[in-house]
Amino acid sequence: MSDFSTKKSSKTFAESKIMLKEPDLYKVVMLNDNYTTMEFVVDVLIDIFGKSEAEARKIMLAVHKQGRGVAGIYVYDIAISKVEQVEKRAKSKGFPLKCVVEKE
Repeated sequence: MSDFSTKKSSKTFAESKIMLKEPDLYKVVMLNDNYTTMEFVVDVLIDIFGKSEAEARKIMLAVHKQGRGVAGIYVYDIAISKVEQVEKRAKSKGFPLKCVVEKE
């Protein structure tokens, strides 16, 4: 006969301790170039990143003056998606705007 035990575990689901880790976060950083207009950058920040006009202008000025500015902080998949959206829109308008993803 079989040696398998039919005895059920006495530990219930509620008693099990499941350890969940928060996902790592990544910054989407916009990089300055000499061709993309400031207004285009503001429009992208509002449309793709959901920033207010004031927030968008502040980030745009950081990009312009410091060479880079953080557009948002997301989990990896969303950060990559945002970069793709920005670069697709920039390319369609003839701008070389680039973004990079950096671990937070």
